[in-house]
Amino acid sequence: MTNFIKIVAIGAGNRTNKYLEYVKQHPDKVKLVGVVELNEIRRKHVAERFCLDENQCFADYRDFFRHPFDTDAVMVCTPENMHFEPTMQAIGRGYHVLLEKPIAQTLEECMLIAEAARKHDVLLSVCHVLRYHPYFMKIKELVDSGELGHIISINHRTSVGVDRTAHGFVRGIWRKEAVSNPMLMSKCCHDIDFLLWLTRTPCRKLTSFGSLRWFKEKNAPEGSADRCLDCEVENRCPFSAIDLYRVRRDWIANFDVPEGKTIDEVIEDQLRHGLYGRCVYRCDNDVVDHQIVSMEMESEVTVNFSMDIFTLKDNRETHISLTEGEIDGDETRLRVRRFRGAEETIYDFSDLAHQPFHAGADLAIMADFIEAIQQDRKDVVTSIDHSVESHRICFEAERSRKEKRTIIFE
Repeated sequence: MTNFIKIVAIGAGNRTNKYLEYVKQHPDKVKLVGVVELNEIRRKHVAERFCLDENQCFADYRDFFRHPFDTDAVMVCTPENMHFEPTMQAIGRGYHVLLEKPIAQTLEECMLIAEAARKHDVLLSVCHVLRYHPYFMKIKELVDSGELGHIISINHRTSVGVDRTAHGFVRGIWRKEAVSNPMLMSKCCHDIDFLLWLTRTPCRKLTSFGSLRWFKEKNAPEGSADRCLDCEVENRCPFSAIDLYRVRRDWIANFDVPEGKTIDEVIEDQLRHGLYGRCVYRCDNDVVDHQIVSMEMESEVTVNFSMDIFTLKDNRETHISLTEGEIDGDETRLRVRRFRGAEETIYDFSDLAHQPFHAGADLAIMADFIEAIQQDRKDVVTSIDHSVESHRICFEAERSRKEKRTIIFE
């Protein structure tokens, strides 16, 4: 075995580039030896950043797998409808896999991937970033310490925020279940995984409610148009693409800028011709814009989860009731209160709010994965077996929502 782990990136979008920062910072531990990406701009960017030759760059993962390639591992960060096939091929070749969440588009595919990883004895780590984030790790530490007794109930809220939703889940790549996943899976399988991590017990039954309530053509205001550039009421619309991209210049980091073009030209082209210039009421989206999930665990712990997008917040809020105290926080401030004596402790995480790479969690995921390969162990924090259970909950919650019934787990 060499002194470093060789890895290939399959997919070269935002998440890949976050994880590749670890490769850049630790050349003694890991080396990028290939990239697979259909988008030429993104493929060239990674190739230039890591000095890859033409024979190390592929436009199609099928071409990459067609011949043997000298690598220890791959990271699969493709669009969600392209997770299953490259992951299964990588496992079949004996490569260890770092897989961006969600695992796949069906529970059957998730289980097939888990079974294949066990059969071929490869490490497969799923990128559930909350388990590596200092704030959420502190909550886990407090719960597991037993100092506040046993969990009775958890209320957890994810505020996705109107800007993130309009960009990604109405206009953008996660807007349709067929090409990504249900909203609960695409955005919130992190949260379900975190809740299972805390309770450490299987779910006994669940129910879920939610719908695509607002982002429909019938709710379009009078005077609106197919595109924000042509809209009579754009100047007072809270979902204006002109305001989001041209004025505030938010959510433009992943707009691909071709050689010879500027980011401003790309923004204007998107506003006039692209996905991101469309009226939010006239897109082809079908994922929900609000949802709740209620669970009863085998330990009798009750869990309430809500996903809200009609908010300026873009955070997670958690309240945990235990037998001897309670924990509540909003990713910035974590408060612990003990019943006896009304003792209160505050943990301040405000310094993490603007730190890159999810406050270092993205880099910690990579560190855990690479070190596990070097040490020949399978006990990563976010193993495939742990992740499958949270995905099961998400798929069953969608079944509950659509069939309007409570799901009982045998």
